[in-house]
Order: sequence, then C-alpha cells, then structure tokens
Amino acid sequence: MFSDVIMTKDESIQKLIQAVDEADSADGLLNAVKALAAENSPAAIPSLIQVLRYNNPGAAVAAVDGLILIGEPAVQPILDQLDSYNYGARAWAVRALAGIGDPRGIDLLISAAETDFALSVRRAAARGLGNLQWVGLSSEQVCNDQERAYNTLTKVCEDPEWVVRYAGIVGLQGLASAVPADRPAWFSQLLAQLQQMAQADAELVVRARAVLATQTLTA
Repeated sequence: MFSDVIMTKDESIQKLIQAVDEADSADGLLNAVKALAAENSPAAIPSLIQVLRYNNPGAAVAAVDGLILIGEPAVQPILDQLDSYNYGARAWAVRALAGIGDPRGIDLLISAAETDFALSVRRAAARGLGNLQWVGLSSEQVCNDQERAYNTLTKVCEDPEWVVRYAGIVGLQGLASAVPADRPAWFSQLLAQLQQMAQADAELVVRARAVLATQTLTA
C-alpha cells in the first residue's frame, strides 16, 4: 500500500513535469509551473531551473517561488546549472538563492550585489546577504563569510539607486542580527554606518529605514 502511494506520487510529479515541458502558451506554461511548484518536490528542481531560462517572467517568478519552497536541496543544482551566458536565468537564480538563504550562494549574491546592472537584482542580492542562515558552519567560516557579506553591504549602501540602498540597510540589519554573541570588530562600524545614513541619506524613506534598523539592533 505504501509503495503504491509513493508510485502514485511519483507518477503525479512526472505528469506535472511533462505538462511544463509540453506547455504551448505563456499562460499554459505559467499554470503548469505553478502546479509543479506547489508540490514542493525535489524531483521538480531540474524543470524549475530550466524555466528560469525561458523568456516568461510570470513562469520564472513561479519557478523561483517553487525553488525557495523546496529550499536547501535546490541550492547545489542551481549553482551547478547556472548559465553565465543567459542573463535572465542568472538574475532569477540570484532571487532564488536570496530567498533560500543558504550560505553556499554567497559568492553569487556578493557578485550580483556589487556588479549587476539591474537594480532589482542588486536589491534582491542585498536582501539575500542579510537572509543567510549560518547554522551548521564552523565558527571560522561564519566569521569570514559574515565579514565578506558586511563589506559588500557597505558598498551597496552607497548605491545610486535608493531602493538598493534601502535593501542594503535591510541586509545589514539581518546580518547584524545573526552575528555571534562576541560581536566582530566591524559590528560597531555597521551601527555607525546606519546612524550616518539615518541622518544624511538623500531619501526620507531610506533615512527612516536606517533609524528603524539602528533602534532594532540597539534595543
């Protein structure tokens, strides 16, 4: 009985994957990807990654949501299948890794936050650097990678686009909330940068977000 249930489940996933492969319209693809993503099955990972390469933003969003829902099992396949020649796929992969929060994605997130030409990708990467989950890593690796994330986020907070600077503040707050009890030397520098932005940033909404981050971290 149990094996029958597993077989039925596997067959159902395969039918959903086939529906994605055989979709013949933008709406049909979107609906097929949504149905596949909702299954939260690791078996769907290759198909969801493939959708990131298509010129269909709606389906890509659904695929990203599905990969985030699957979580950690999707990280290495995303990194392994990353298409450096397909900018759209790379941008969607950044969003997926940012949402999952696995530290294995830190190199891509740092690169995207610092150099991507699209403000939406830089913003997603900045938020992702503040969303990384450090459980299971050695204290040395956590220390090194958190400092790398901090150095990138300080650059992000100087971005010409206010929405990216806003995301940089969110990222700094998330990162600072995750540091160990014996806070690193750069923690005080982080607070000083937030306080400076709270006073001097050109945009009111950015200043307000910096005030909130400062108050939260010093409470």
